[in-house]
Amino acid sequence: MLKKITPRLWILIIALVISIYAINLNPWASGIEITNVEPGSIEEQHGINNGEILKSVNDIEISTIADYYNAISKYSNPTKEIELKTDKGIYNYNASDNIGFIHDNLTIISAREPNLKIKEKIISINKKEINDAGDFNKAIEDLFPKKPIIITTSESIYSYSTNTIPKMSVSKNKITNLKKGLDLEGGTRALIKPVSDNEITDLDIENLIDVIEKRLNVYGLSDIKIRPANIGSEKLVLIEISGADSEEVKEKISQQGKFEAKIGDDIVFIGGNKDIPFVCKDDGTCATITNCDVFEGNNQCIFQFAITLSEEAAKRHSEVTQKLNIIQEDSGSRLDKTLDLYLDDRLVNSLQIGSELKGLETTQISISGPGFGSTRNAAIDDASKNMNELQSVLITGSLPFKIEILKLDSISPIVGNNFVQNALLVGIVALIAVALVVYLRYRKIKILIPIMITSISELIIILGAASLIKWNLDLVAIAGIIASIGTGVDHQIIITDEIMSGESQNLNWKERIKRAFFIIMGAYATTVVTMIPLWNAGAGLVRGFAVTTIIGTSIGVFITRPAFASIAEKLFNK
Repeated sequence: MLKKITPRLWILIIALVISIYAINLNPWASGIEITNVEPGSIEEQHGINNGEILKSVNDIEISTIADYYNAISKYSNPTKEIELKTDKGIYNYNASDNIGFIHDNLTIISAREPNLKIKEKIISINKKEINDAGDFNKAIEDLFPKKPIIITTSESIYSYSTNTIPKMSVSKNKITNLKKGLDLEGGTRALIKPVSDNEITDLDIENLIDVIEKRLNVYGLSDIKIRPANIGSEKLVLIEISGADSEEVKEKISQQGKFEAKIGDDIVFIGGNKDIPFVCKDDGTCATITNCDVFEGNNQCIFQFAITLSEEAAKRHSEVTQKLNIIQEDSGSRLDKTLDLYLDDRLVNSLQIGSELKGLETTQISISGPGFGSTRNAAIDDASKNMNELQSVLITGSLPFKIEILKLDSISPIVGNNFVQNALLVGIVALIAVALVVYLRYRKIKILIPIMITSISELIIILGAASLIKWNLDLVAIAGIIASIGTGVDHQIIITDEIMSGESQNLNWKERIKRAFFIIMGAYATTVVTMIPLWNAGAGLVRGFAVTTIIGTSIGVFITRPAFASIAEKLFNK
């Protein structure tokens, strides 16, 4: 029996085995899986981990994603108007679950709300006078009241109080290794507009896309698609990120990322590789988190990482520090001005300058900053996040323009799941229709069965390749797969027709197959040549369709078509 299996069939069988293993189908998987717990969140502090299966929330059984979002909907707070009075002024802004800053002894030491400034003393919140930590905590509790929540998972029961919806993402428990794209997995789509007094050119858009893409990659966001999206004469940019929260995306792209290091009013260096050719990242020898301690109930950790300045920036540092005076203290000597770090014109940290750096033209600088949290681990996570964001800005530099977010859409995975179910149903109907047409054409089951088996094998191998290379299955990929399998059926009919017509013309087996594959290779070459310009164009969805079609048809032409020819030989070449 094994001797009858030709090398081409062995290649098909091996490809099928590898593909089935790569897909790792587990149809019995059920439930809702926790896919991501936000670092530093109260959920992480209570020990909830990625991969746990949700059982219930407040005794409400969780069987679907809709069940989960319905159960946590009551923890979503309406937006509150905040009036914060400090010793330097009054700030008005909106918040939904967080006051927007961290304080130490009622002095702002870290602010996520862009309007706020550090080192200012808190006087009142919404006209309620703040005299001590008790007044502050009471004001926060009134603004964002906490509610009890009980989350039951496959691992444990977690009970705590919170004033926000749980900071974690969920999805259906995976039944395969296939990775779904934005249309099917859910995620965020943002339409942004560069803001400039000058005319925006295509080159400007390319530069903007390049910086945004680098920044999002450095932040660790995956499945990112960024492309131009011109509407009339307006030049816009469309960003699609699978599996990402809309607020997370908004925070990452709304920052212009203009970083400036100043001593007094003098700019010493700015972000980007012009002034900073090297930033230490993901290296424990030059990027660390240390000095964790507790200040008035708040845990604080300090991050520190090394950067290398260009010769021009080092020279500016030497010239500015040369003018400064030395101050003697019990702990040592320092210069009378600090190195102030500004991000988007907001002071984020001030570093003391040792007296030994006065007038020194050094290229080695150490950057540090704080992280805060209710626990030590939360402070470490916050410090790590702050360090990562600052490193990312220093590496990628500032966006070439300020940007305006015109539209920010959160795409629900529920829609994607419904689409997958409908696509499977339509696929089965299409398969039956193809089988019916093929049977009506040849009236022979022995021809119909190999064609259908080969087509199904082709689909499995394409999906296996998608799993191996982590190729996202979205609407474009599905369209490309359909096109590839459609051409596959055409090619199998060509092989069958050539073999059957060759019998009447007294052609030998090799001549029949040669004629069939001459037609197939010509059609394949035409398809590839047609798709290459779309691939090179790099125009988002168009390019995705081109890539999918080329990969799918290549798998068919070099694996499944030769295998079908071997099967046809057994059927007709007696």
